Amino acid sequence: MVSLQKGQSVRLEKSGGGALTRVAMGVGWDVRKSKGLFGLLGGGGGDIDLDASCLLFDAGGNVRDQVWFRQLASTDGSIVHSGDNRTGAGDGDDETINVDLTRVPATVTALVFTVNSFTGESFDRIENAYCRVIDLSDGKEMARYDLTGSGPHTGQVMAKLVRSGDGWEMKALGERTTGRTFHDMMGVIRGVL
Repeated sequence: MVSLQKGQSVRLEKSGGGALTRVAMGVGWDVRKSKGLFGLLGGGGGDIDLDASCLLFDAGGNVRDQVWFRQLASTDGSIVHSGDNRTGAGDGDDETINVDLTRVPATVTALVFTVNSFTGESFDRIENAYCRVIDLSDGKEMARYDLTGSGPHTGQVMAKLVRSGDGWEMKALGERTTGRTFHDMMGVIRGVL
């Protein structure tokens, strides 16, 4: 497993070599516990509804399709979202986007993954946020990027998968932005293509 820093890339290959066929982008987060008396009495910060999305881009920078909580699968079925987790409760991935790389249309050159707070909660209330790529053939984590840093932003362009020769490469982006959905974040998203 490779732990990425902002701006770093890694070629996605099977552990024994060869091209991947199916991967998952897992996203997880926790709500920061309240400090002071309320924190000691078990008072948390409430629930935070973060939403993971995947945008499919062609070489010209045009959006070919999108997968998010209002459209849980790409039109061709190559990308499927696990559904909306509205709390961030529990350990592990809170939302997962499965990608069948063999079925992604040849015209798609980049998959951009975002996360945002639909309810407008800022990342000041979030901790332990991350995204990771898992090889679905064996369940092994291949690459992880910790979405560190609290702040007043309500969204983040996490990472992108880009066609590279006959395979794919993951690049950690970590671009902070604001918006209730990926639609509000398109200026920043286009800037990382």
